[in-house]
Amino acid sequence: MADDIFDFVVVGSGAGGGPVAANLALAGYSVLVLEAGGDNSGYNYRIPCFHPFASEDPAMSWDFFVRHYGDQAMQQKDTKFVAEQNGIFYPRAGTLGGCTAHNAMITVYPQNSDWEYLQALTGDSSWAPENMRRYFERIEHCDYVSSFRRLKEAILGILLGKGSNPSRHGFSGWLHTQVANPKMVFKDEELLKLVTLAAVKGLANHIDNVGLALETLFDPNDWRAVTSTSREGVILTPLATRSGCRNSTRERLLDAAGRSQGRLQIQLNALASRVVFEGTRAVGVEYLAGKGLYRASRETAQGDQPETRIVRARHEVILSGGAFNSPQLLMLSGIGNENELRDLSIGVVKHLPGVGQNLQDRYEVGIVSQMEKPFALLHGASFKAPVDGEQGDEAFQAWSKGTGVYTSNGAAIAITKRSTPDKPDPDLFIFGLPSSFEGYVPGYSNALRQYQNRFTWAVLKAHTRNTAGYVKLRSADPRDVPEINFRYFGEGNDTKQEDLQAVVKGVQFVREINEEIRKLVGMTEEWPGAAVNSEQQIAEFVQHEAWGHHASCTNKIGPASDPMAVLDNRFRVHGTQGLRVVDASVFSRIPGYFIVSAVYMIAEKASDVILEDAKASQPSGGVSR
Repeated sequence: MADDIFDFVVVGSGAGGGPVAANLALAGYSVLVLEAGGDNSGYNYRIPCFHPFASEDPAMSWDFFVRHYGDQAMQQKDTKFVAEQNGIFYPRAGTLGGCTAHNAMITVYPQNSDWEYLQALTGDSSWAPENMRRYFERIEHCDYVSSFRRLKEAILGILLGKGSNPSRHGFSGWLHTQVANPKMVFKDEELLKLVTLAAVKGLANHIDNVGLALETLFDPNDWRAVTSTSREGVILTPLATRSGCRNSTRERLLDAAGRSQGRLQIQLNALASRVVFEGTRAVGVEYLAGKGLYRASRETAQGDQPETRIVRARHEVILSGGAFNSPQLLMLSGIGNENELRDLSIGVVKHLPGVGQNLQDRYEVGIVSQMEKPFALLHGASFKAPVDGEQGDEAFQAWSKGTGVYTSNGAAIAITKRSTPDKPDPDLFIFGLPSSFEGYVPGYSNALRQYQNRFTWAVLKAHTRNTAGYVKLRSADPRDVPEINFRYFGEGNDTKQEDLQAVVKGVQFVREINEEIRKLVGMTEEWPGAAVNSEQQIAEFVQHEAWGHHASCTNKIGPASDPMAVLDNRFRVHGTQGLRVVDASVFSRIPGYFIVSAVYMIAEKASDVILEDAKASQPSGGVSR
């Protein structure tokens, strides 16, 4: 590396670190991004429908095996339990772009109550929903709102004095968003019947304002839909794709690196091992150089003694390793529960017992049915990328032209719903896909290739109440994966079991939809099956089989008076200087449905406050060198 000192060192290139690093570099500062993985841009990354394969691609995968319960007997009731790993498979990504390189690309705006909660918690008006919307507008490049609709709204807005962009979409940001072409469904008679009946059920029972739904074209990211009192019903699902290909923080970083005249550098295969402190000030990062060093990686590390390097930061170190790895790195660096750190012979820099606590996630379950015949939509789709010299299947050839099933993530329809009428926000996100998905197990992605006559309803419970999970160090070795336990349901602190009741309601609603579908389309429920019928049986099924993939909240924002708070309202680690965390771990309460959009937004907000503080620390207001 030509230089071993930078204005900022950012650990992680995902939804938090990628935008922050790009923004700082484009503002004129020198920035180093440390990414523990490599850079992968193959078909598993680029083809949206291949996202399950991306999550199991050895070149990108970090395989965590987590606990849902401390109680072994309860844990073993999960059919996904892997005895050899004593846990449940939880795929993450170690690659440029982090988990934005393998996620399902769903980009749904958070609920305004998420920002109102943080505003009230911090007393900081900059967290207000109106202000936070600016960050979404800044990142979004909405490709699915037509030019004609934008022109019409602009003209009406001027005539009525309501502004020229009532949707408050962004049209010039770095994150392109698209929706699947509905014409794909029209080509499949069975799927069209299924989607139509599900849509009628959703529209009939769960939209108070049909006019608003039509005005916003069932767009959950339209500001008018976000601020409506209902927000229930059928929606289109925006995806982070561009011309039918995934776009993520990888593209944002590479673009910024090309435009920043060398100020942004990316160090791949660099596993951060600790933050370097002088007293309580972070002055740099120590990292291990080499491929496959982290023991969650599917890649095999070369040699047992990787080279140790140190890079220094003039201004700040920013941790963006995610809900598992950012608290791990803080603890390895001496920030956490002092008793636990001393037990591992780690010198204490700051006693912050909240580090790694407050772990939260969604609860999700799948209801899988077998159809009488395969979906025509999947004809010609082998879900296998061509090797050199091959033409590829029909679906791949269509994708190469920007059309067909491979350009989507597979979701055919989505419904938002309140589990009970008293909920202030819809807390269930129910989406259907023509595939079989019962949860994460090693090799789960092969179901795409095995079944073309299965349909899955995934029930996602948002705004979960359980905050009892944790991340703890197993050892002082930075290559070891930490202990992760979500402490589901009865082991958690949702004493009224509202989360469990909500998921049960979601399963019952899906079965109501399927009863309507069976009148026109032959289908038989395979999972959990007819034997799971009573409310108690459904509850037991949910407790045994639920999973999640939006880990968050392990370095929560909160006032210094809260002994379990880790960060202040400007993402600074309490009791330290020159150190911030910007990723999914910062939330006090898990936001929205799909967390990535909220993380993108806080990354933009963090960029602003970091730049403000950097300029304020320089008498001339200029950029240091």
